[in-house]
Amino acid sequence: MNALFQRLRRLEKERYAAFAALAILTVASAILSPFFLQPQNLLNILRQVSYTGIIALGMTFVIVSGGIDLSVGSMAAFVGSLAVLALNATAGAGMGQGTAVAAAVACAVLVGLACGLANGVLVTKGRIAPFIVTLGTMALFRSLSLYIGNAGEFRSESALFGDLGSSAPLGVPLPALILIGLAAALSFVLSRTRYGRYVRAVGSNARVARYSAIDVDLTRLVAYTLNGLMVGVSAVLIAMRFNSVGSSTLGVNYELDAIAAVIIGGTAMAGGRGTVWGTIVGAITLGVINNMLNMVGISPYLQGTVKGLVIIGAVFIQRQRQ
Repeated sequence: MNALFQRLRRLEKERYAAFAALAILTVASAILSPFFLQPQNLLNILRQVSYTGIIALGMTFVIVSGGIDLSVGSMAAFVGSLAVLALNATAGAGMGQGTAVAAAVACAVLVGLACGLANGVLVTKGRIAPFIVTLGTMALFRSLSLYIGNAGEFRSESALFGDLGSSAPLGVPLPALILIGLAAALSFVLSRTRYGRYVRAVGSNARVARYSAIDVDLTRLVAYTLNGLMVGVSAVLIAMRFNSVGSSTLGVNYELDAIAAVIIGGTAMAGGRGTVWGTIVGAITLGVINNMLNMVGISPYLQGTVKGLVIIGAVFIQRQRQ
């Protein structure tokens, strides 16, 4: 009974550790800069973290199931490129702008699903380590984007597409609203459904899960496919925001940001444990760190150093707790 009580206390501490870190960073940022708590700055932070935050939602399922996906940044560039091409082709065919935007969204969602499914099939059916698979597809997706766009930009020919990207219903940026909605839905899936229990069981111990009649391969395949779907949603939102897609620039280091958000949010790198809302807090924490560094005049080139140290520190703390 005492051991169970200690375990529950540890899980409770891990649940609130990310919230405590975010609160401390927020207070420190407010002290360092009087502009930090201005509504426009907070909305800008929320908009900036939404794109990688949506990807991090899918990454949560992948990591909890015991996998990893390094291809999400390159996948976003590839998906976004095809979405803009579909938009322009539909608009050029004389269809309305609304139809063209719908075609771009549908293309992004379907291609994202297909790319995530491809990663999942290679991992589960090909029996290849997730690190190797996604490292290879990371190069593949980026190369295809560069080839299709001749290392240039894909520019949208629809004004409506760009207007949607900068819209803010109820005063909140559209990507942030979508992030919150997806987080609520996926949190329910991970914590309240049979599939969510299967994901955690597979990540904790795949062999025991298989002996418990859980389809381990299908569980992981769905996780990678879901991750691809989240990349598709994020990619089309980024394309809307800039009304274009840079084949060589879009998605650079997104995999680092997504993994960092998941780990900071308390998800175990070894799998088996994690929460969607913890990932949201992790993504916002990264956004606050970047914003604070910019406000105090620290070079943006050092932001990668901070993210790397945060990831190492978060994993080290998890190891010590275990």
